[in-house]
Parts: sequence; structure tokens; C-alpha cells
Amino acid sequence: MAKCIRCGRQLPSISFKKICQWCQLHEAEQRGEVTDEVRQRVMPTPWVRRESTITLTQFLLGANVAVFLAMVLASGSIEFSNAIAIHFGANVGPYTLTGEWWRLFTYMFLHGGVFHILMNMWCLWSFGDLCESLYGRWTYAGIYFTTGIAGGLGSIIWSPGAFTVGASGALFGLTGALIASIYLGEFSVSAVSSTGILSSLIFWGAFSLIFGFITPGIDNSCHIGGLVSGLALGAVIAKFAPHEGHASRRILFFLVAALVLAGCAVALAHYYGVPLRLGRSPFHS
Repeated sequence: MAKCIRCGRQLPSISFKKICQWCQLHEAEQRGEVTDEVRQRVMPTPWVRRESTITLTQFLLGANVAVFLAMVLASGSIEFSNAIAIHFGANVGPYTLTGEWWRLFTYMFLHGGVFHILMNMWCLWSFGDLCESLYGRWTYAGIYFTTGIAGGLGSIIWSPGAFTVGASGALFGLTGALIASIYLGEFSVSAVSSTGILSSLIFWGAFSLIFGFITPGIDNSCHIGGLVSGLALGAVIAKFAPHEGHASRRILFFLVAALVLAGCAVALAHYYGVPLRLGRSPFHS
């Protein structure tokens, strides 16, 4: 759908104009051609968040920092051992597959050290706030946690014995969703803004993946799992539920995504010959 070249609002499906009615009236008022009787009504820009309460991005950031501080108090260090990571809920294949499936959720709030959390929280603040403004709080939450879990499963598929911690799987998921949605034109963002945002997202994603491949200790399989699932979710939402008013469709998509992830988890357990169960892993001493 065509968009206004001034503000990015969507134009009618059949329109030969490049500027929306709001911008036309605004420009006419700036030139003094509009009388007080036909005063322009105020319309918020489409990408400005309307909630005045605490944002989900702020909540997630605070939760990550709180968990990090708890790990510092428990270990007496700002760099954490595998034992501490396991205790707080790291995603480790043998533990996750043998009953502790909640690790696919908790690992997103853990970090290996101070540099790790600083980098991820910077990305969360940058991309999360944008994603929340464009998608709305609940769709943003659905994308974040769905792609984070997908990243955790991707890590187990590629390296079942690896220790995985960090919000980066979910952050790559946000990146993928934003790339797909902006490219497919879900958001009412001006062409100049969308091109700049899209370029930044693609550059950051490509750079981070390359950095992950050449740097030991980085779980790129988690990043790829988050990115691919984010691209898929963003594309589906953009094509079939582009507006926040399509809440029921979006809920359906997330339910389907949850079933797909559950199916992947069952298949993984079957592949490794592990009985499907929920509870404390026998790997605990």
C-alpha cells in the first residue's frame, strides 16, 4: 500500500496523490490558507507510542539487570561459572531435554558477564523500544519470547551440550521481525525512515552473525534460530494481521508458533532417546 511521502501514513488503496490529506491540510495551514473554522485536528504520528506507563522494554531491561545482580551476589564475581549459570537456569541440552524445559525461558534473562549484559541491554534498549512502539506491547512480548525460545531450541539442535545464556536469541528475533515487517510495508513509516531503519537492522544482524562465527564461545545457532523465527513471524503478521486491531489473528499466529516449537521440542527429545517428562533433571547431583 502506498504511503505519504511526508509522514508515512498509509494512503487509500486507489490514490494518485503522494501526500495524505492530513499533510495537505497542514501545509495549507502553514501557508495561511486555512481559516479558523476549518482548523486542522491533531493526529499523532503512527509510530509514536501512546502508553504513558512503564514500557515492556524497561521491564525486560530491569529484569535482566536484577537477575545479573542476583548472580553477582550468589557468586561474588561479575563473571560467572557454568555451575552458577546452571543454578540460575542456563539452557543446557542435557538438563533441558530431561525435564527442565523452563530453561528455554529463563536463559533469556541470564548473562555470562558484565560485557555480555552491557552489549545485550544496549541492543534491547535500541531495538526493543522501536519494536514496542511499532507493534504494540503485547505483540512485542509475543515476538520476544517466542523467538527467544526458538533460539534456545536452535542452540540445542546444533550444540546439545553447550551452555546458552543471554537475551541475544530474542534480540535477533526482534531484528528479524522488524526487517520482515518494514520490508513488507506493515508500518506507516516514511520511505526515508524505513530505508534507514532497515539498513541499520540488516547491517547489525549481518555484523553480529559474522562476529559470532569468528569469535569462540558465541552461540550463533541461538542467534540464527531467533533471527529465522523472527523473520517468519514478522512476515506472517505483516501480510495477514498488519494492524493492532487484528488481535485475534495475531493470537492465533502465536498459538500456532507455540505448537510448532512444542513439536520441535518433542522431536528433539525423541531424537536423543530421552523420555518426554517435566521435572528436575536426573543430571543434578
